[in-house]
Amino acid sequence: MFQQMFEAMNEILDHLIEAYPTASGEQKAQFDEQLVMLKKMSDSLVEHWIDFEEKFSYFVEQHAAALDSTVTQMIPPPMLAMESSTELGEPPAKPSPAAESATPLPSKKPTAPPQAMHSAKQAEKHEPVSAEDAYNAELDMEVPYEYAMMISKGQGYYKLFMFSDAADHFQSAVSYLPECNLARLYLAMTHMHLQNWSEAQRHFQLLVSLTDYPKWRALGYNALGCIQAIYMNLEQAEQFFLKAYETCPSFKDPLNNLKCCKETPQQLSLFFGSTELCCL
Repeated sequence: MFQQMFEAMNEILDHLIEAYPTASGEQKAQFDEQLVMLKKMSDSLVEHWIDFEEKFSYFVEQHAAALDSTVTQMIPPPMLAMESSTELGEPPAKPSPAAESATPLPSKKPTAPPQAMHSAKQAEKHEPVSAEDAYNAELDMEVPYEYAMMISKGQGYYKLFMFSDAADHFQSAVSYLPECNLARLYLAMTHMHLQNWSEAQRHFQLLVSLTDYPKWRALGYNALGCIQAIYMNLEQAEQFFLKAYETCPSFKDPLNNLKCCKETPQQLSLFFGSTELCCL
């Protein structure tokens, strides 16, 4: 996972190094945003690795007598580990769970990206699924490693506003794993950024029919409302915004969009929920 992520980060940085000197003012502003995001990702990885190294080294010191000698010989003193990581700026040879939580994957679990599935017991009993259970279900199903990498790399491109590259990776993941709601949500949102309205609409329609997680359904309904508003189908747009709010009242974008459609229909300023992906 870390090798793939750093390959993507290096690829982006190589492009910036080549293109930045001749970029226009608008392009440079976009490149600056990408550089800030790269720096944040790099710093986060280093910080999490240092935290892990300190905790691991402390454990080894406390239980050195009980541990196998080959293990203790492999562990450098805590300060040496910290100094080498900050001086060289290199990632650890083996990623830790703490560091893994800083990767583009939205889940805080160090597992492969998730996809939707119902609880077997709940399905058999036809019991209603709570929002928490629905969200956990989205995160519980294992994804084959190579497809997890597609999603992870796509998320990296998405955070760096490289939406065409992100779309390629999410599309590949969805083609192999059509039941993966996480990949489909990102793919649909990426198409919104690219203004591919028909493709975005198709994937959001599938998403709202497949996921049991209220927040993701609300994101889908809200985006569908935005698309209808763009086409000036304001009555249909308002219905979608109301449905999004009813599905997840804590999600405020639908009400803002509804207000915009009613008050300034000729100057629409719509929020389609893109920033919500940062909280996943």
